[in-house]
Amino acid sequence: MELHHAAATLITLSLFLLPSTTTAHNITAILAKYPDFSTFNNYLTATLLSPEIYRRDTITVCAIDNAAMDRFLSNDLTLGAIKNVLSLHILLDYFDAEKLLLLPNGTAQSPTLSPPPASVQITNLNGGNVGFSPKAAPVAATFVKSVESVPYNLSVIQISAALLISAAAPAPAPAPSEANPTAAMSAHGCSVFAALLVSSAEAERAFEANNVTGLTVFCPVDDAMISFIPIFENLTDDGKQALLEYHGMGFYASLSGLRSTNGEVSTLATDGAAKQFRLNVVNDGDDVTIKTPMVTAKIVGTVLDKDPLAIFQLDKVLMPLEVFRSPALAPSPAAGDYSLPAPDAPAESPADGSHRKPNGAAARFISNGEEHHD
Repeated sequence: MELHHAAATLITLSLFLLPSTTTAHNITAILAKYPDFSTFNNYLTATLLSPEIYRRDTITVCAIDNAAMDRFLSNDLTLGAIKNVLSLHILLDYFDAEKLLLLPNGTAQSPTLSPPPASVQITNLNGGNVGFSPKAAPVAATFVKSVESVPYNLSVIQISAALLISAAAPAPAPAPSEANPTAAMSAHGCSVFAALLVSSAEAERAFEANNVTGLTVFCPVDDAMISFIPIFENLTDDGKQALLEYHGMGFYASLSGLRSTNGEVSTLATDGAAKQFRLNVVNDGDDVTIKTPMVTAKIVGTVLDKDPLAIFQLDKVLMPLEVFRSPALAPSPAAGDYSLPAPDAPAESPADGSHRKPNGAAARFISNGEEHHD
Protein backbone atom coordinates (compact mmCIF):
# COMPACT_ATOMS: atom_id res chain seq x y z
CA MET A 1 0.00 0.00 0.00
CA GLU A 2 1.65 3.21 -1.14
CA LEU A 3 1.98 6.36 0.92
CA HIS A 4 -0.96 8.48 -0.14
CA HIS A 5 -0.67 12.22 -0.47
CA ALA A 6 -3.06 14.41 1.44
CA ALA A 7 -5.20 15.27 -1.56
CA ALA A 8 -6.01 11.56 -1.82
CA THR A 9 -5.93 10.61 1.82
CA LEU A 10 -8.12 13.25 3.41
CA ILE A 11 -11.88 13.16 3.19
CA THR A 12 -14.58 15.34 4.63
CA LEU A 13 -14.35 14.61 8.34
CA SER A 14 -16.81 14.80 11.20
CA LEU A 15 -16.62 18.05 13.15
CA PHE A 16 -14.50 17.79 16.27
CA LEU A 17 -16.49 18.57 19.39
CA LEU A 18 -14.43 20.96 21.49
CA PRO A 19 -15.05 21.36 25.23
CA SER A 20 -16.31 24.87 25.74
CA THR A 21 -18.17 27.35 27.84
CA THR A 22 -18.02 29.80 24.91
CA THR A 23 -17.92 29.49 21.13
CA ALA A 24 -15.71 32.58 20.72
CA HIS A 25 -12.68 30.49 19.79
CA ASN A 26 -14.46 27.45 18.39
CA ILE A 27 -13.28 27.96 14.84
CA THR A 28 -15.00 24.77 13.70
CA ALA A 29 -18.41 26.10 14.76
CA ILE A 30 -17.74 29.58 13.37
CA LEU A 31 -16.64 28.43 9.91
CA ALA A 32 -19.43 25.82 9.75
CA LYS A 33 -21.81 28.75 9.18
CA TYR A 34 -19.98 29.61 5.94
CA PRO A 35 -20.12 26.84 3.28
CA ASP A 36 -17.52 28.63 1.15
CA PHE A 37 -14.90 27.77 3.80
CA SER A 38 -15.89 24.12 4.31
CA THR A 39 -12.70 22.63 2.85
CA PHE A 40 -10.47 24.94 4.87
CA ASN A 41 -12.51 24.12 7.98
CA ASN A 42 -12.24 20.37 7.42
CA TYR A 43 -8.46 20.57 7.04
CA LEU A 44 -8.14 22.60 10.25
CA THR A 45 -9.94 19.72 11.93
CA ALA A 46 -7.98 16.94 10.22
CA THR A 47 -4.62 18.46 11.12
CA LEU A 48 -5.68 19.13 14.74
CA LEU A 49 -5.18 22.87 14.33
CA SER A 50 -8.75 23.55 15.52
CA PRO A 51 -8.04 22.71 19.18
CA GLU A 52 -4.81 24.75 19.00
CA ILE A 53 -6.87 27.75 17.91
CA TYR A 54 -9.42 27.07 20.61
CA ARG A 55 -6.83 27.30 23.38
CA ARG A 56 -5.48 30.71 22.32
CA ASP A 57 -6.69 33.96 23.90
CA THR A 58 -5.73 36.23 20.99
CA ILE A 59 -5.66 34.95 17.43
CA THR A 60 -6.45 35.75 13.79
CA VAL A 61 -7.50 33.04 11.36
CA CYS A 62 -6.77 33.82 7.70
CA ALA A 63 -9.32 31.60 5.95
CA ILE A 64 -9.37 30.81 2.24
CA ASP A 65 -12.43 29.74 0.30
CA ASN A 66 -13.01 26.40 -1.37
CA ALA A 67 -11.73 27.53 -4.76
CA ALA A 68 -8.46 28.73 -3.24
CA MET A 69 -8.17 25.49 -1.25
CA ASP A 70 -8.64 23.48 -4.46
CA ARG A 71 -5.76 25.36 -6.08
CA PHE A 72 -3.62 24.80 -2.99
CA LEU A 73 -4.43 21.07 -2.79
CA SER A 74 -3.50 20.60 -6.45
CA ASN A 75 0.14 20.72 -5.23
CA ASP A 76 -0.42 17.12 -4.01
CA LEU A 77 1.15 17.68 -0.60
CA THR A 78 1.34 15.31 2.34
CA LEU A 79 -0.98 15.99 5.24
CA GLY A 80 2.00 17.12 7.29
CA ALA A 81 2.96 19.68 4.63
CA ILE A 82 -0.65 20.89 4.47
CA LYS A 83 -0.56 21.43 8.23
CA ASN A 84 2.64 23.47 7.88
CA VAL A 85 0.98 25.78 5.36
CA LEU A 86 -2.26 26.17 7.30
CA SER A 87 -0.27 26.92 10.45
CA LEU A 88 0.92 30.08 8.68
CA HIS A 89 -2.74 31.10 8.39
CA ILE A 90 -3.10 31.24 12.18
CA LEU A 91 -1.67 34.55 13.38
CA LEU A 92 -0.91 34.91 17.08
CA ASP A 93 -2.17 38.49 17.17
CA TYR A 94 -5.45 40.28 16.52
CA PHE A 95 -6.03 41.84 13.09
CA ASP A 96 -9.48 43.00 12.02
CA ALA A 97 -10.25 45.05 8.90
CA GLU A 98 -9.68 48.38 10.64
CA LYS A 99 -6.32 47.40 12.12
CA LEU A 100 -5.14 45.99 8.77
CA LEU A 101 -5.81 49.28 7.01
CA LEU A 102 -4.12 51.36 9.73
CA LEU A 103 -0.85 49.50 10.24
CA PRO A 104 1.90 51.65 11.80
CA ASN A 105 4.34 52.50 8.99
CA GLY A 106 2.16 50.42 6.69
CA THR A 107 3.56 47.07 7.79
CA ALA A 108 3.44 44.50 10.58
CA GLN A 109 4.86 41.09 11.28
CA SER A 110 3.00 38.40 13.21
CA PRO A 111 4.14 35.11 14.69
CA THR A 112 2.06 32.10 13.68
CA LEU A 113 1.27 28.57 14.83
CA SER A 114 3.97 27.39 12.45
CA PRO A 115 7.22 26.61 14.33
CA PRO A 116 9.57 29.62 14.79
CA PRO A 117 11.03 31.46 13.02
CA ALA A 118 8.06 31.22 10.65
CA SER A 119 6.01 34.40 10.62
CA VAL A 120 3.75 36.35 8.28
CA GLN A 121 4.47 39.83 6.92
CA ILE A 122 1.42 42.09 6.49
CA THR A 123 1.82 45.10 4.19
CA ASN A 124 -0.42 47.96 3.06
CA LEU A 125 -0.30 47.96 -0.75
CA ASN A 126 -1.30 50.52 -3.35
CA GLY A 127 -5.01 51.01 -3.88
CA GLY A 128 -5.97 50.18 -0.30
CA ASN A 129 -5.10 46.50 -0.60
CA VAL A 130 -3.40 44.56 2.19
CA GLY A 131 -0.87 41.87 1.32
CA PHE A 132 0.17 38.75 3.26
CA SER A 133 3.39 36.84 2.77
CA PRO A 134 5.46 34.28 4.63
CA LYS A 135 8.56 35.90 6.10
CA ALA A 136 11.12 36.99 3.46
CA ALA A 137 8.84 35.91 0.60
CA PRO A 138 6.85 37.87 -2.01
CA VAL A 139 3.23 38.76 -1.33
CA ALA A 140 1.23 35.52 -1.63
CA ALA A 141 -2.31 36.70 -0.85
CA THR A 142 -4.40 39.81 -0.26
CA PHE A 143 -7.12 40.70 2.22
CA VAL A 144 -10.62 39.98 0.90
CA LYS A 145 -13.01 40.69 3.77
CA SER A 146 -13.70 40.29 7.46
CA VAL A 147 -15.73 37.18 8.30
CA GLU A 148 -16.30 37.42 12.06
CA SER A 149 -14.59 39.01 15.01
CA VAL A 150 -14.63 39.15 18.78
CA PRO A 151 -12.74 42.42 19.31
CA TYR A 152 -9.18 41.99 20.44
CA ASN A 153 -9.53 38.23 20.96
CA LEU A 154 -10.56 36.42 17.78
CA SER A 155 -10.67 37.65 14.21
CA VAL A 156 -11.59 35.53 11.20
CA ILE A 157 -10.71 37.14 7.89
CA GLN A 158 -10.64 35.90 4.31
CA ILE A 159 -7.48 36.13 2.22
CA SER A 160 -7.26 35.40 -1.48
CA ALA A 161 -4.86 32.44 -1.59
CA ALA A 162 -2.83 29.99 0.45
CA LEU A 163 0.41 31.35 1.90
CA LEU A 164 2.75 29.35 -0.28
CA ILE A 165 6.35 30.44 -0.71
CA SER A 166 6.55 28.79 -4.13
CA ALA A 167 5.35 25.69 -5.89
CA ALA A 168 8.70 24.08 -5.15
CA ALA A 169 8.81 25.09 -1.49
CA PRO A 170 5.23 25.12 -0.22
CA ALA A 171 5.87 26.16 3.39
CA PRO A 172 8.45 26.26 6.13
CA ALA A 173 8.48 22.72 7.51
CA PRO A 174 9.45 21.66 10.98
CA ALA A 175 13.02 20.44 11.25
CA PRO A 176 13.14 16.70 10.56
CA SER A 177 12.98 14.74 13.76
CA GLU A 178 16.36 13.65 15.03
CA ALA A 179 14.66 10.62 16.59
CA ASN A 180 14.42 7.34 14.77
CA PRO A 181 10.81 6.20 15.38
CA THR A 182 11.59 2.48 15.43
CA ALA A 183 14.62 2.95 17.69
CA ALA A 184 12.59 5.09 20.08
CA MET A 185 9.80 2.50 20.18
CA SER A 186 12.25 -0.35 20.70
CA ALA A 187 13.80 1.42 23.69
CA HIS A 188 10.46 2.24 25.33
CA GLY A 189 8.31 -0.86 25.53
CA CYS A 190 7.18 -1.20 21.90
CA SER A 191 10.01 -3.34 20.53
CA VAL A 192 7.71 -5.96 18.98
CA PHE A 193 5.74 -3.41 17.00
CA ALA A 194 9.00 -1.73 15.93
CA ALA A 195 10.42 -5.05 14.71
CA LEU A 196 7.29 -5.79 12.71
CA LEU A 197 7.44 -2.33 11.17
CA VAL A 198 11.05 -2.87 10.09
CA SER A 199 10.01 -6.18 8.53
CA SER A 200 7.50 -4.40 6.26
CA ALA A 201 9.49 -2.23 3.85
CA GLU A 202 6.49 -0.32 2.47
CA ALA A 203 5.05 0.43 5.91
CA GLU A 204 8.43 1.51 7.25
CA ARG A 205 8.87 3.86 4.28
CA ALA A 206 5.45 5.40 4.98
CA PHE A 207 6.44 6.16 8.56
CA GLU A 208 9.89 7.47 7.61
CA ALA A 209 8.54 9.76 4.87
CA ASN A 210 6.12 11.45 7.26
CA ASN A 211 8.76 11.78 9.98
CA VAL A 212 10.11 14.73 7.99
CA THR A 213 6.94 16.88 7.96
CA GLY A 214 5.02 15.41 10.89
CA LEU A 215 4.20 11.97 12.27
CA THR A 216 2.13 10.55 15.12
CA VAL A 217 2.55 6.89 16.05
CA PHE A 218 0.30 4.79 18.26
CA CYS A 219 2.46 1.82 19.24
CA PRO A 220 0.97 -1.16 21.11
CA VAL A 221 3.05 -2.15 24.14
CA ASP A 222 4.93 -5.43 23.92
CA ASP A 223 2.48 -7.50 25.98
CA ALA A 224 -0.42 -6.49 23.73
CA MET A 225 1.58 -7.05 20.56
CA ILE A 226 2.91 -10.47 21.63
CA SER A 227 -0.60 -11.80 22.25
CA PHE A 228 -1.63 -10.50 18.82
CA ILE A 229 1.27 -12.12 16.91
CA PRO A 230 -0.63 -15.34 15.95
CA ILE A 231 -3.29 -13.24 14.22
CA PHE A 232 -0.77 -10.86 12.63
CA GLU A 233 1.37 -13.66 11.22
CA ASN A 234 -1.62 -15.10 9.41
CA LEU A 235 -2.56 -11.88 7.66
CA THR A 236 -1.65 -11.44 4.02
CA ASP A 237 1.33 -9.17 3.30
CA ASP A 238 -1.05 -6.38 2.28
CA GLY A 239 -3.05 -6.96 5.46
CA LYS A 240 0.08 -6.69 7.60
CA GLN A 241 1.10 -3.48 5.87
CA ALA A 242 -2.37 -1.97 6.27
CA LEU A 243 -2.52 -2.86 9.96
CA LEU A 244 0.90 -1.34 10.66
CA GLU A 245 0.13 1.86 8.75
CA TYR A 246 -3.18 2.06 10.63
CA HIS A 247 -1.11 2.90 13.72
CA GLY A 248 0.28 6.13 12.24
CA MET A 249 -1.05 9.57 11.29
CA GLY A 250 0.71 11.74 8.72
CA PHE A 251 1.01 14.79 10.96
CA TYR A 252 2.23 15.72 14.42
CA ALA A 253 -0.40 15.61 17.18
CA SER A 254 0.68 16.47 20.71
CA LEU A 255 -0.84 14.73 23.71
CA SER A 256 -2.42 18.03 24.79
CA GLY A 257 -3.95 18.34 21.33
CA LEU A 258 -5.38 14.83 21.51
CA ARG A 259 -6.78 15.58 24.97
CA SER A 260 -8.81 18.46 23.56
CA THR A 261 -9.99 16.60 20.46
CA ASN A 262 -12.92 14.33 19.72
CA GLY A 263 -13.38 13.13 16.19
CA GLU A 264 -12.33 11.05 13.24
CA VAL A 265 -8.84 11.18 11.75
CA SER A 266 -7.11 9.65 8.75
CA THR A 267 -4.19 7.25 9.11
CA LEU A 268 -1.23 6.33 6.93
CA ALA A 269 -3.38 3.46 5.64
CA THR A 270 -6.29 5.69 4.61
CA ASP A 271 -7.28 5.61 0.97
CA GLY A 272 -9.12 8.87 0.35
CA ALA A 273 -11.09 7.45 -2.56
CA ALA A 274 -12.49 4.65 -0.41
CA LYS A 275 -12.75 6.66 2.83
CA GLN A 276 -11.44 3.77 4.90
CA PHE A 277 -8.87 2.98 7.60
CA ARG A 278 -9.74 5.87 9.90
CA LEU A 279 -9.67 6.18 13.67
CA ASN A 280 -11.78 7.97 16.24
CA VAL A 281 -10.04 9.98 18.95
CA VAL A 282 -12.12 10.20 22.13
CA ASN A 283 -11.03 11.97 25.30
CA ASP A 284 -12.39 11.93 28.84
CA GLY A 285 -10.45 14.37 30.99
CA ASP A 286 -6.78 13.45 30.74
CA ASP A 287 -7.55 9.99 29.31
CA VAL A 288 -7.39 9.53 25.56
CA THR A 289 -8.74 6.48 23.78
CA ILE A 290 -8.31 5.50 20.15
CA LYS A 291 -11.36 3.70 18.83
CA THR A 292 -11.88 1.44 15.87
CA PRO A 293 -15.09 -0.47 15.09
CA MET A 294 -13.38 -3.54 16.60
CA VAL A 295 -11.43 -2.33 19.61
CA THR A 296 -10.94 0.61 21.96
CA ALA A 297 -7.31 1.20 22.96
CA LYS A 298 -6.09 3.61 25.62
CA ILE A 299 -2.98 5.77 25.52
CA VAL A 300 -0.98 4.50 28.50
CA GLY A 301 2.34 6.26 28.00
CA THR A 302 4.34 8.75 25.95
CA VAL A 303 7.52 7.66 24.19
CA LEU A 304 8.18 11.00 22.50
CA ASP A 305 6.18 14.22 22.07
CA LYS A 306 8.25 16.83 20.27
CA ASP A 307 7.27 18.41 16.98
CA PRO A 308 7.43 16.92 14.36
CA LEU A 309 7.24 13.45 15.99
CA ALA A 310 4.90 12.05 18.62
CA ILE A 311 4.85 8.40 19.75
CA PHE A 312 2.27 7.14 22.24
CA GLN A 313 1.96 3.71 23.84
CA LEU A 314 -1.35 1.86 23.54
CA ASP A 315 -2.63 -0.98 25.70
CA LYS A 316 -4.13 -2.79 22.68
CA VAL A 317 -3.52 -3.36 19.00
CA LEU A 318 -5.65 -1.20 16.69
CA MET A 319 -7.60 -3.61 14.51
CA PRO A 320 -9.00 -2.16 11.27
CA LEU A 321 -12.33 -3.66 10.33
CA GLU A 322 -11.38 -3.24 6.67
CA VAL A 323 -8.63 -5.85 7.12
CA PHE A 324 -10.65 -8.41 9.06
CA ARG A 325 -13.68 -8.14 6.77
CA SER A 326 -11.66 -8.51 3.57
CA PRO A 327 -10.93 -12.05 2.32
CA ALA A 328 -7.89 -10.63 0.53
CA LEU A 329 -6.38 -9.26 3.76
CA ALA A 330 -7.86 -11.21 6.66
CA PRO A 331 -6.05 -13.91 8.66
CA SER A 332 -6.31 -17.51 7.60
CA PRO A 333 -8.15 -20.06 9.79
CA ALA A 334 -4.77 -20.99 11.26
CA ALA A 335 -4.96 -17.79 13.27
CA GLY A 336 -7.17 -19.62 15.72
CA ASP A 337 -10.49 -18.89 17.32
CA TYR A 338 -11.23 -15.32 16.34
CA SER A 339 -14.70 -13.80 16.15
CA LEU A 340 -15.50 -10.79 14.00
CA PRO A 341 -17.89 -8.06 15.15
CA ALA A 342 -21.58 -8.67 14.53
CA PRO A 343 -22.31 -6.88 11.23
CA ASP A 344 -25.44 -5.14 12.44
CA ALA A 345 -24.41 -4.20 15.99
CA PRO A 346 -24.43 -0.44 16.72
CA ALA A 347 -21.19 1.28 17.65
CA GLU A 348 -20.69 2.23 21.28
CA SER A 349 -21.41 5.88 22.04
CA PRO A 350 -18.36 8.13 22.53
CA ALA A 351 -17.18 8.72 26.07
CA ASP A 352 -18.44 12.30 26.02
CA GLY A 353 -22.00 11.15 25.36
CA SER A 354 -22.18 12.81 21.95
CA HIS A 355 -23.08 11.02 18.76
CA ARG A 356 -20.98 11.55 15.66
CA LYS A 357 -21.93 10.14 12.29
CA PRO A 358 -18.93 9.92 9.94
CA ASN A 359 -19.48 10.25 6.23
CA GLY A 360 -19.25 7.68 3.48
CA ALA A 361 -17.81 4.22 3.89
CA ALA A 362 -16.43 4.94 7.34
CA ALA A 363 -19.93 5.75 8.54
CA ARG A 364 -21.06 2.34 7.39
CA PHE A 365 -18.18 0.57 9.10
CA ILE A 366 -18.46 2.48 12.37
CA SER A 367 -22.21 2.32 12.67
CA ASN A 368 -22.37 -1.38 11.85
CA GLY A 369 -19.48 -2.70 13.91
CA GLU A 370 -19.54 -3.48 17.61
CA GLU A 371 -16.39 -3.25 19.67
CA HIS A 372 -14.28 -6.35 20.10
CA HIS A 373 -12.19 -6.45 23.26
CA ASP A 374 -9.09 -8.56 23.51
